[in-house]
Amino acid sequence: MFARIFKTSLMLGVGCAAVYAAPAMAQDATPSAPEKPQTGRRESPVVNPGDIIVTARRTEERLQDVPISITVFNQEQLTNRNVVSAADLATSTPSLSANTNFGSQNSSFAIRGFVQDLGTAPSVGVYFADVVAPRGASNGLPSGDGAGPGAYFDLQNVQVLKGPQGTLFGRNTTGGAVLLVPQRPTDLFEGYVQGSIGNYDMRRVQAVLNVPLADTFKVRLGVDRMKRDGYLHNTSGVGPKDFNDVDYLSARLSVVAELTPDLENYTIATYSRSDTHGDAQKMIAADPIYNLGRFAAEQLDPDSANYQGSGFYDFAQDLPNARSLLNVWQIINTTTWRASDTLTFKNIVSYGELKNTFNNPIFGTAFMSPAIAAIGLPSYRFGFASSQPLPGHRTADESTFTEEFQVQGRTSDDRLNWQIGGYLESVRPLDVVGSKSPVIQSCAGPEAVAASQCYDILGYLAAVTPVFFGGAFDPTEHAGAINTTAGRTSFHDVGLYAQATYKISDQFKVTGGFRYTWDRERNTSVQTTTITGYPLSYPTFQPIPAGPLFTFCTYPDAAVQNPNAVNGCRRDLKQKSSAPTWLIDFDYTPTDDILVYAKYARGYRAGGIAPNVTSAFAIFDPEKVDAFELGAKTSWHGSMPGNFNIASFYNKFSNQQLQLGFNANPCQSTDQDGNCVAATVSPTAAPVNAGKSRIWGIEVEGSISPFEGLMLQVGYTYLNTRLTSVKTFALEPGSPYVLSGTYLVGDPLALTPKNKVTVSGNYTLPLSDSIGKITFGATFTHTDRMLANTGNRFYYGCNGTAGANLPSCQAGAITDPDTAAYIQSLSYLQPTDLLNLNVSWENIAGLPIDAAFFATNVTKEKYYSYISGLATGTGFQTAAVGAPRMYGLSLKYRFGS
Repeated sequence: MFARIFKTSLMLGVGCAAVYAAPAMAQDATPSAPEKPQTGRRESPVVNPGDIIVTARRTEERLQDVPISITVFNQEQLTNRNVVSAADLATSTPSLSANTNFGSQNSSFAIRGFVQDLGTAPSVGVYFADVVAPRGASNGLPSGDGAGPGAYFDLQNVQVLKGPQGTLFGRNTTGGAVLLVPQRPTDLFEGYVQGSIGNYDMRRVQAVLNVPLADTFKVRLGVDRMKRDGYLHNTSGVGPKDFNDVDYLSARLSVVAELTPDLENYTIATYSRSDTHGDAQKMIAADPIYNLGRFAAEQLDPDSANYQGSGFYDFAQDLPNARSLLNVWQIINTTTWRASDTLTFKNIVSYGELKNTFNNPIFGTAFMSPAIAAIGLPSYRFGFASSQPLPGHRTADESTFTEEFQVQGRTSDDRLNWQIGGYLESVRPLDVVGSKSPVIQSCAGPEAVAASQCYDILGYLAAVTPVFFGGAFDPTEHAGAINTTAGRTSFHDVGLYAQATYKISDQFKVTGGFRYTWDRERNTSVQTTTITGYPLSYPTFQPIPAGPLFTFCTYPDAAVQNPNAVNGCRRDLKQKSSAPTWLIDFDYTPTDDILVYAKYARGYRAGGIAPNVTSAFAIFDPEKVDAFELGAKTSWHGSMPGNFNIASFYNKFSNQQLQLGFNANPCQSTDQDGNCVAATVSPTAAPVNAGKSRIWGIEVEGSISPFEGLMLQVGYTYLNTRLTSVKTFALEPGSPYVLSGTYLVGDPLALTPKNKVTVSGNYTLPLSDSIGKITFGATFTHTDRMLANTGNRFYYGCNGTAGANLPSCQAGAITDPDTAAYIQSLSYLQPTDLLNLNVSWENIAGLPIDAAFFATNVTKEKYYSYISGLATGTGFQTAAVGAPRMYGLSLKYRFGS
């Protein structure tokens, strides 16, 4: 059905579109200036920001004329800084952070403290060629919504827009937008081939070919292929030898057809495939007397046979077939028609598909059970929890269709500029998706998981050696299980908008915008828990073979909701939300080089569904933000040209969506002896409407060229975030979960450093053209300490008061105070100082050949990029590890005009 809609819209678009507003790039804004050839040649690093053209308001404007705080990178800057992922872009951008909890393929952005938590709609929209990134709903795991592998090559620029942009952009977001603007085909025959090599066996090849088949028909083809070994070394001997690797292929075909002088059709087809071992976390702390910490401690003990290794990038995991496979393709068609000098029409239609297979250990555990010689019990390897695809299905398998129609106009005296439009986004599942996740299970391999032929090794240990667990487990109870989720999720979003700017005078303008959005989400899922058998017989109870014993609904209330559903476990969840958003802006330009503005915007982010938790928390409502901003932009020329931009902002959240951790309840029920029986669910997280918060801060960006050849740039952001009101959450008696991550009034928001500064400089040697252009560059980024999670702050482990009924502790056991204090400190990510260097030599000896060297994290900073907050429920903590020093060389050959 949607394929037919796409084809129909594609054909209709030719007859009802508007003059294409060419995406922004660093070029002269004067209309009479000739178009610069796009051959991949690097431009001078000394670029006047007043000459940069952006499309932040869906039309071409000078960067310094737009009353929005924007950071812009051209392709040269992206290449010099080795930006190939969301995390790389965030490192170089003040106010921008990346959440890499589930790996570089599934990263999401945060701007000014507006964070996208697991299971929520994006707080920062990512757009490629004016079209939002495809979604990939996956029943509890993130997929889609971002700029994936291979997105950062052959671009005109990347624009980071800060603050709510919901009036003009397709999907409502509260934090901002990241615009990736691809290079358009030009009227020149040209192209380039570039090869790169580097450490960790990095190999990369890029090629671009631009061919004008006729004066009115131009084609551009680009390919980017990159491979790199992972920097996390797996020491367990099980599965891949390295993780956090890179292996992608990206291709792009662009066609511009000028059907008449006033009618243009611009089509882009993109394809990306990434096939890696995935990203993983490593063990960083364990409490040896609390819960699973006794096994995790062995991974940190140099005297243990299960030691994960002494290197910062050493870790251990137990998944033999770890793999992260992502396939994304998309077709975008933009048709524009200039009906007159004052009226244009534009139609943007797209269709794409995202398929993701996520088979990942996530937490980096490779536990070993103790051998008991007296009964012939060997040591078994088992893991804490992993995410493995539902047999025969993918983790995400979605199609995304979007249709947007715009009308842009202005009065003949150019005092009033306006645009109106409508937006439709429809996301449909292509197949059932889901996961089958062993929790505290010993599984021989993927076939054993698929058939539920795993062992509950800890359940057996608790029965045969009760003193090992403080005597808290009954011989008939179980410790582990296999949790299975299968379902479908769909989204439907509609928006109508209008915005206009009126010149009260040549210096004073007022802008007003309004949008109304309707969002709908539906999820149907079946979630079950399978109890598996013990590995060996023992005289005190009946021998039980490996494999499933019985299966029940993970969430018992599902059967109450749907008594006639398959297995009694099916849940049908729906969420509808709608809201108006608006913008009021005043800007004053006393001279061409000075802009002062003030604006107020209402932002809205849709509510949604969390199918991976109990019904009381399965639906969450929309959040809203009122954003106030004052800013100024200045630029100057002369012998020391430069610019200075500053913005101050205040944001007030209501009904804010924040992530709450759900850990297995260690005492879901009690047996006949009064001992606790633990729940057998996987740890998870879900969004809740936690309350209210406020964010205020200052952003500064500036550049100056003290003398010819030298360009200095600085970007700084100060963020002050605070929860001002917090709801109290409680789970129903007998819930399989306990809550982790209690929020308190006064808490800062997660992943929001108070201070972040980026300083960069480029110097081009004064050499003749016969030698070429040699440029040295450096970028330094400091990021303050920031909150990563709220769960570990209240970690006490076994503090001597828990009592004998908790299976996590023996009666009277006391956690070492230093261990507890260290785990509590792991609620925060420590400050980082990253230095990147680059050297380029363009037009070597006057030839169309360029060479470049880059190095990132030159000082070998060792840091964690994410800490999830598991310890309170598990007794151990894992973390995502930031990239080590990377370096490489590239050689580019340019050809054509």
